[in-house]
Amino acid sequence: RGIELTPLNRAIEDSHIAYDTLTVDIDREHATATITISAPAKMPPADVSGVEAQGSKFWPFAMCRDLEDAIMELRVNEQAIGTWVFKTEGNSENVEAADKVLLENADHWLIREITLFMKRTFKRIDVSSRSIITLIEPGSCFTGTLLELVLAADRSYMLDGTFEGSNAPEAKVVLTEMNFGPLEMPNGLSRLAHRFLNDPSQVDNIKSEIGENIVALDAEELGLVTFAPDDIDWEDEVRIAIEERASFSPDALTGMEASLRFAGP
Repeated sequence: RGIELTPLNRAIEDSHIAYDTLTVDIDREHATATITISAPAKMPPADVSGVEAQGSKFWPFAMCRDLEDAIMELRVNEQAIGTWVFKTEGNSENVEAADKVLLENADHWLIREITLFMKRTFKRIDVSSRSIITLIEPGSCFTGTLLELVLAADRSYMLDGTFEGSNAPEAKVVLTEMNFGPLEMPNGLSRLAHRFLNDPSQVDNIKSEIGENIVALDAEELGLVTFAPDDIDWEDEVRIAIEERASFSPDALTGMEASLRFAGP
């Protein structure tokens, strides 16, 4: 049993890499790579037969194949790039729907293998000796599976409100059951359990927020994000975070940060 793996669609330029589901933009002056992941353009299939029909084009699988390749490209060929910045864009409802079909059919062989591959790919972020920053802005879709990027980050910034003059909706994050176990870290904990090691009961409390649109100040209060600056402070807060990391050796600082990701058993 299996599905046909189509070749990755990848275009590499000097400072830009384009995949079907994400792009990588490299800023060599600030030693930064910005990885922008796009949500599914269309509603994902609602059952296993639909997933089988899409095969390797099924968004969670396709996205993680692209992400794994991007991670390895940055690790091997861009060793001086010490900071990775994650962004997302698109319809969060489509990400939530993709999570739903994975969760409802978790015992099916294909869904199980896709989920295990996703778990391995996110582990690659955990063990990458880079500074990880996540930016949650209006128009982003940090929902469920993609919210793991926020929880994996060394720092996450979520805009409180919107940018002046913008019509984009207020930034939000959305929890799904994918955040409570299927995508465990290398230490065997979910990223939420790892985050609340000093208060495991908080994980159960946060479960009541599954499916809710959580805005910046609420996400900060729940401990899901590190900072929630408004549009007045946003540009300077993000700039300072990136520039201070560019002033350090990527080997020294990021190696230390990566070692701090593995508390617990």
